[in-house]
Amino acid sequence: MKLIMAVVQDKDSNRLSSALVESNFKATKLASTGGFLKSGNTTFIIGTDDHRVNKLLSVIRENCESRDQMIAPISPMGGNADAYVPHPVEVEVGGATVFVLSIDQFEQF
Repeated sequence: MKLIMAVVQDKDSNRLSSALVESNFKATKLASTGGFLKSGNTTFIIGTDDHRVNKLLSVIRENCESRDQMIAPISPMGGNADAYVPHPVEVEVGGATVFVLSIDQFEQF
């Protein structure tokens, strides 16, 4: 038994949720916030048998795409913001960060 935690961008959340249902995976969704971009994420918690992990990872990979996005940098903390001119920078967002954890015991009541 494995516990998979997948952190995905909110834009990919609904598509992934539908794909998980279609592939017969049960998931718990939690709202979360990324530390770097301070943007919305969704964390999926999914328990599955060992032999279905590769299928689950394929579903996540197929439904969570990384893309480039222009963002304005955050002004410096504690510094003089008068001379600070923010220049947008391109960063890669999206995709999925996935953790696969071994589970010793699982109970469902």
